[in-house]
Amino acid sequence: MEKTERLRVYYKRRKVGTLALHQKALAAFAYEKEWLAEGFSISPFSLPLRQQVFIPKPEPFGGIFGVFADSLPDGWGRLLVDRMLARNRIDPGGVGNLDRLAIVGKSGMGALTYTPEIKLERKESAPDLDRIAADCAAVLRTGRADDLDELFRLGGSSGGARPKILTKVDGEDWIVKFPSASDGKEIGLQEYEYSLCAKACGIEMAETRLFPSACCAGYFGTRRFDRRQGDKEAERVHMVSVSGLLETSHRIPNLDYDLLMKLTLELTRSYTEIEKLYRLMCFNVFAHNRDDHSRNFSFLYEEKQGGWRLAPAYDLTFSYSLGGEHATSVHGNGATPELGDLLAVAGEIGLDLKKAKRIAKDVRECVHERLRKYLKAQFGGTGYEFGKKPEA
Repeated sequence: MEKTERLRVYYKRRKVGTLALHQKALAAFAYEKEWLAEGFSISPFSLPLRQQVFIPKPEPFGGIFGVFADSLPDGWGRLLVDRMLARNRIDPGGVGNLDRLAIVGKSGMGALTYTPEIKLERKESAPDLDRIAADCAAVLRTGRADDLDELFRLGGSSGGARPKILTKVDGEDWIVKFPSASDGKEIGLQEYEYSLCAKACGIEMAETRLFPSACCAGYFGTRRFDRRQGDKEAERVHMVSVSGLLETSHRIPNLDYDLLMKLTLELTRSYTEIEKLYRLMCFNVFAHNRDDHSRNFSFLYEEKQGGWRLAPAYDLTFSYSLGGEHATSVHGNGATPELGDLLAVAGEIGLDLKKAKRIAKDVRECVHERLRKYLKAQFGGTGYEFGKKPEA
């Protein structure tokens, strides 16, 4: 496979700019003149809308800007890509990020696409979820599967550690997840129950479903919010994670909700969006979702309105992060955040404290009522409050 030295970046068939290899390692980027006149900044802090050549740092994304790193598969998707490269007798270690963006082509998350594409062997077929789950388990266990082509086609551009596929459901784009090596087989039901609870707490989420299985309670699926159904085809929505915006790795717990609030206000200029984030923070604390890292928060660019908004919540389930603490600390407290920490975050960003306290109380009661059996299974007793194990 020839090394990719230049890629054209597109948004809805409009050329945004060009990526070019610099000093054999860094992917320099420059906007197209037409895009400078009529487009928007695809990453406001790193790539402001001006005519210049932008040079990324070598880390944390291997010499590309975070907004492009968001297009690359992570975890499960990268594993599948590496398996397919090896099967095509290509050393994955010698494949750079421009090559990997060329492999992504038009299949990535968000709205950005890349040409020229590198085509790896794929084939079309209708997904059988139980068979795919078995193939996912085989890949995680042995590195091999009976139908790697199918897995790569369905999940080779996806992110996150858990196996997943990108598929069509009733003509719309969905993500369906399967257990990882460390998950129980009922993880799908748990994430589905968490999604229902989050919605009951007033948190915006895309539609979710529990898809039937003969092997377990079901597989969790969610409609993609980076796609919207148009008259003829799905419209792609530009999306950037907090990790991509801040050029920071989600693998290092270096984010705090205070900073996340300031970022949200800077991008959206909206206290409605701030309140959405505050409600989600409360949910993550009370529901013990501690894998709240910087790639699990994203923003969408609404072209018609000419502005950014917080993306619907995703990847909500009982979880831990490095050291058992929240990946995003709550006013400096990642281990045992309490009501005072939540209210301190609200106060720092200027939310009304009486309203903030009421939201926290409502979310806590909703979580305890709807997720009691999951929290009890993990902690014992009758409930879970502020990171502390309750008395039995």
